[in-house]
Amino acid sequence: MGKTQERRIAQRMCLGAALMLAVVFGFGAGTVQSAHAQTLHVLYNFGGSSDGGDPYASLIRDAAGNLYSTFGYGGGTSFSGGVFKVAPDGTETVLYSFTGGADGAFPEAGLIRDNAGNLYGTTTQGGSDNIGVVFKVDPSGTETVLHSFTGGTDGVIPVGGLLRDAAGNLYGTTSQGGTSNDGILFKISPSGKETILHTFTGSTKDGKYPSYTSLLTDAQGNLYGVTEEGGSADGGILYKLSKTGKLTILHSFTGGTTDGCNVLGTPFRDAAGNFYGTTSSCGTDNLGTVWKVNKYGKEKVLHSFAGGTSDGEYPLAGVIMDAEGNLWGNTETGGATKFGTVYEISKSGHYTLVHSFDGTDGKYPYGSFAQNAKGTIFGSALNGGTIGYGTVWKIIP
Repeated sequence: MGKTQERRIAQRMCLGAALMLAVVFGFGAGTVQSAHAQTLHVLYNFGGSSDGGDPYASLIRDAAGNLYSTFGYGGGTSFSGGVFKVAPDGTETVLYSFTGGADGAFPEAGLIRDNAGNLYGTTTQGGSDNIGVVFKVDPSGTETVLHSFTGGTDGVIPVGGLLRDAAGNLYGTTSQGGTSNDGILFKISPSGKETILHTFTGSTKDGKYPSYTSLLTDAQGNLYGVTEEGGSADGGILYKLSKTGKLTILHSFTGGTTDGCNVLGTPFRDAAGNFYGTTSSCGTDNLGTVWKVNKYGKEKVLHSFAGGTSDGEYPLAGVIMDAEGNLWGNTETGGATKFGTVYEISKSGHYTLVHSFDGTDGKYPYGSFAQNAKGTIFGSALNGGTIGYGTVWKIIP
């Protein structure tokens, strides 16, 4: 099990105990002014019951401005999580509630959406062996299990999201399982057939624990991703997997004070072939970094998090890039009240703390962002809000 998974499981247990004592005040929207004159608007406060709670994952957005993702708690009578939509006016709709059985349980990754409006994702538990599934939810709310993981040479606990190609094949990773129990990279055909494309071994020439991440692809069909550990210093890697199945390490993170370690989130790739992402640990103050790796494999640390009231701690979700070339991301903790932050790194490399969460607007943002053509950023927080089970919010630059 990866270091971040251990930290999150412990935190979830503590938070769950604390939330049992919370007083429920009701639903509603709110507005919080950030320290940098940008305003965070809460679109929805989760209640932790039939509407769900604990939204870990990144959001996606459709052409009408609806936001989609998963929540890891609540939903139906089994409280096994579900799939939700939040409309532009803040109205939430639960599209599917997991029962905790063969259909899956406790999703922690975001969704992808096809042109017909079908949503695809993963759960960390449930299925035939209770170690996770790949699923589809159609526009009517009907769920189909495309694959149940079985352990052994197959994967275990898919905490990452999916990538879909033009032929309808799905690609993703499991955080554990495979011959070395270090995770796998898989492909699921439209008919549900699984192909294991790579089994991670955790050696100096391979990765280990591809956790809380999704894959990228290029025009040639090569796949790109990150792992939490493995590589030359066991600090994680950025890799490329060719169509023929050859894995190439583009960068091994070495940790210490000059590089990051424990790579999570989905990397971003720009038109010039540069990759951007985050590490959840190491760096100058051992609180994580934002990095860039160019197409030749040379890395540059863009920011080392320092904590305190003016900086974040432990970035988990990677970054996105806006139309001007600025990077946007969040941190699990840090900021004025230690409940997490939203930050921006300009194209010129200037770091700005955009927002510190204070609890009323959310706590502990994990997932990455969606954005619209005007540059508005949409995100979620795992906990906090008026009731305590998380929020969906937006920031208008």
